[in-house]
Amino acid sequence: MIGNRARTPRPGRATTSLAAEAEGYLLLHSHHHKARREAEQLCARMPWLTTAQAEELTHHYVDQHVELTRHMLQDTVRRADQLRQEYETRYGELRRALLRRHTAFASTVLACATGLGAAAGVLAR
Repeated sequence: MIGNRARTPRPGRATTSLAAEAEGYLLLHSHHHKARREAEQLCARMPWLTTAQAEELTHHYVDQHVELTRHMLQDTVRRADQLRQEYETRYGELRRALLRRHTAFASTVLACATGLGAAAGVLAR
């Protein structure tokens, strides 16, 4: 414990997966509800539609809107994966370059210390 707060355990893979699934369901439900509202508003502006026609139009509008949203989210996920891969690659390159620089610096410091030690040894004789 730190102070009076107990440490909370980190969520496991199953918990994270369940949370992502619930979030996806809620997001889909929200988009479905929004599309239905939009379709109903569209149908309200067309008073000549019969009830069956309005329901069919609403159904098609909702299906199209949900499918469009699905494609947009899939494109976003694909781009996020692509960016993550690019960033991981760049991070690895920067990390290796930093390691090379630190190694070169440490080698230089060691060589200088060895040279100074040898010079001090020669001068002390």
